[in-house]
Order: sequence, then C-alpha cells, then structure tokens
Amino acid sequence: MDYELLAKTPDSAHILVVDDEGAIRYSIGKTLQKIGYQVSMAASGEEALELMSSQSFDVVLTDVRMPGLTGVELLARIKERAPDSIVILMTGYASLGTAIEAMRLGAHDYLVKPSTSQDIRQSVQRGLERAREMQRRRSLLDAIQNNLKALTGEQAYVARHVTANGITSSSASVPMTTMSLGPLTIYPGRYQISVGDKPISLTPTEFDLLLYLAAHRGRVVPCYELVREVRNYVAEEAEAREVIRPHISNLRRKLEKAGQNPDLIMNVRGLGYRLSELPEA
Repeated sequence: MDYELLAKTPDSAHILVVDDEGAIRYSIGKTLQKIGYQVSMAASGEEALELMSSQSFDVVLTDVRMPGLTGVELLARIKERAPDSIVILMTGYASLGTAIEAMRLGAHDYLVKPSTSQDIRQSVQRGLERAREMQRRRSLLDAIQNNLKALTGEQAYVARHVTANGITSSSASVPMTTMSLGPLTIYPGRYQISVGDKPISLTPTEFDLLLYLAAHRGRVVPCYELVREVRNYVAEEAEAREVIRPHISNLRRKLEKAGQNPDLIMNVRGLGYRLSELPEA
C-alpha cells in the first residue's frame, strides 16, 4: 500500500470493501461513496488480492467469515505484502479470540456487524489518520537523512549525537540515521535493530513497542497504554494484556536469538511491562 500524500481528501482516498454478501457490500460502499471516497468492492478474499495486485488502496474493510480465504487470512496476506497497510475487520460473530488474533496480526480496527454508518465512517477516518501519521514519520526520517547528506556532501555521513528519553543517535557512518539503545542499534526507517553485526527484523508493532518502552524507561507501562499508543486501539487492561502478550513474546524471542537477555523486557505481574536497565554496547 503506497501513501504518497501526507494528507488525503475523501475524493483522493481509495477504499476496498470485501464481503461475500452483496447487500452488505453495496451498503457499506454507498456509505463511503457518499463522503467522497473512491470505493472498490470484492466478493471474496481471492478477488480482493487480485484487485490489490494492480491497484493501491488506503484502507481495506473485510468481513471475517467468507468462503475460501477468510478475512483473518486475507489480513495476514496483506500484511505480508505491506506491513503498514490499514485493514479493518468486520464480523457478525464477534469473539474475544478472533479480536485478539486480528490485533496480533495488525488489524487497525475490529467492527461488529451490524455496524452503523457512523461507526464505519469513523473507523475509516481513523485509519486514514494513522496512515498519514506513519507517512509523516517516514517523511521526517527521509528529510533528516537528506539534510545530513547535503551538509556533508557525501553518500555516507556522521550522524549527530542527540539525547532524548535515554535514546541517543550513533556517530558511525551509516546510510541512514540510527539510534543506540544500550547494546542495540536501532534503524527507525527499516523497522530493524541489530546487536553487534546481528540484524533483527521486527514487525512495525514490535518495533514501536520497543521504542515506546525505551522512551518510558523507569516506569511500568500498563498494557492498555501500550495498545492505545502503539496499536491506536482502545481496550480494557485484561483484553489489552492478551493483545500485547504475543508481540512481547515474539520480541523477546528475537532478542534472545541475537544473544540478548530476553528479560530485557520485564513483565511486572498485574501491572504491565518495563524495560530493564541496559548495559552499554
């Protein structure tokens, strides 16, 4: 999914509605068209993937229960192609397990049918706002990189030292701005970290979790706050704990594989998570 504009008006945003029930598909499509969105429709997950192979969409709304490729499976396939994609799941058979799986895979929102027109409009609007925020972050990183290259007149440059919330930029010659977090080197534009010469690829959620915990070192961050700030999703603490747990587990596993202590991210039972003190590199 390609976000070329920092801000999109309704008539420039492309929305894909996926539902095997024609009446629901038509109703949702008309609701969004009335606002001015450009809407395409697909009757199956397979048809949706075919459309996405030739066209970019800013937001995808998909039913969960469909013949063939389910909505959750479609979500996973979309995220494999473009981790930053905005996908909203809709279901008439809501369950905590499905909701947790949706959030784990990176769904932007989870709507229970029958959803009101207002719910649908607001969810899509929040999705577009989140897409703009991610684009702003990428654009800022690109601007920093280009400005530093212009100052040095070279392809490689020495990043300036900046300290904020315990995160400092490195001074090694690198192709983009990096930050140091104890023994970890962080590459903001690539959702990647490294320990020494061992690169670790993270999902956007894992990456943002690590940076949020790093920015709030010294305190325990409750799970509902992590879900709200990292996933842009409001949940009670019990549900948020189930949403966050698999991301933390995957992050710990990746750190351990790279030779780091998995207890770098500590679980404070009943309260949340905090980042332990980091040794210097």
